[in-house]
Amino acid sequence: MNAVDPLHADFLAQLTASVRDESFVKLTLGKPRGADATLRNLLVRPIALRGAAHLSFVWRHERQDITKNHPVGEALAALTPLIGTDFYSAHLFTTARLAQLEFNKKGEPRLTYGPATTEKVDVAHDRTKPRLLTPESQAWLEKLGVTNHAGTVREGLADKHRQIHKFVEILSHLAAEANLPTHRPIEIADMGCGKGYLTFAINDYFNHVAHRAAHVQGIESRAELVTLCNRIATETGRTQLRFVQGDIASAKLPPLDVLIALHACDTATDDAIAKGVQAGASLIVVSPCCQKELRPQLHAPAVLAPALRHGIFQERHAEFATDALRALLLEWAGYDTKVFEFISTEHTARNLMITAIKRANGEVRTDGAAARAREFAAFYGIKSQALARHFGFIL
Repeated sequence: MNAVDPLHADFLAQLTASVRDESFVKLTLGKPRGADATLRNLLVRPIALRGAAHLSFVWRHERQDITKNHPVGEALAALTPLIGTDFYSAHLFTTARLAQLEFNKKGEPRLTYGPATTEKVDVAHDRTKPRLLTPESQAWLEKLGVTNHAGTVREGLADKHRQIHKFVEILSHLAAEANLPTHRPIEIADMGCGKGYLTFAINDYFNHVAHRAAHVQGIESRAELVTLCNRIATETGRTQLRFVQGDIASAKLPPLDVLIALHACDTATDDAIAKGVQAGASLIVVSPCCQKELRPQLHAPAVLAPALRHGIFQERHAEFATDALRALLLEWAGYDTKVFEFISTEHTARNLMITAIKRANGEVRTDGAAARAREFAAFYGIKSQALARHFGFIL
């Protein structure tokens, strides 16, 4: 295909002009011809990012979408070599008309036109998203210093604010899946709750958003934070919420429905999981941190040795092995697990979440689940691990 073919050049000129004069609505590229067999199409639309014009590229693959945002000039430069090479179909939607550029098997272009799109241009990128917390949550957000009296997020706390709302969104889905009681208040413990940001959010979600009565207890080792959080809970009328001093390992828990422990360091995550299982929790949510215990034990296949001489790969390898084994042990203990990134690494590096929902059918400790955990441990040479010890599970 000749890159300077008049029809091809005309289409590129129309694309550039529509972006510049703001008549551009979107561009879709299809019929992929590149090396990636999983790629389906590319969707491009205008956005405003930090007050500047950008184009958002959504690369749609068979099993995932990948979004990348580019300044206008950079984006147009990137699109030019894609059209007619990596993609044989291009649809340019503008407020004036639709331009369709199609290439045949020989790479010869055909340019046709259609009516203007009725789709509205929405360049908002950082637009306000619907939140699951009610306006009443502003009272504790302000007292904990996340927002000011006007409800504006304080400088430097945007990531914290985003994390709070993202966690509540995830919690809403997990609560719908878990077999939580409806005939009595839900019993919840937040282990190692720190300043209580998420503990307050948990309380507000169940008691004020989902309208499901819940008793929420935050457990924190630092006395000054316990005092602060109890004072704010009292001042904001959150009578179902209380904070107690203690650590994860020694905490005495009543029967629970939900146990949460975010960023508990190293084996403290194992302690929290074990506490949740022992307390009969239907839902366990943890975000592990500093997975150090297994690192000295790991004996990976020889083919990995050259890579694992790098400390960062050793660290990530230990994280994977630790959290994968935790998930396998939870499955043996009668839970269905999910492991995922709960908030982008752009906002926090500690972003892995393990969730476990107790099986409603009561199926626990099957031979198959035990074998999978032992085979995994044997592959890595793991002889001992904190959660396995809590469970009395022999690796």
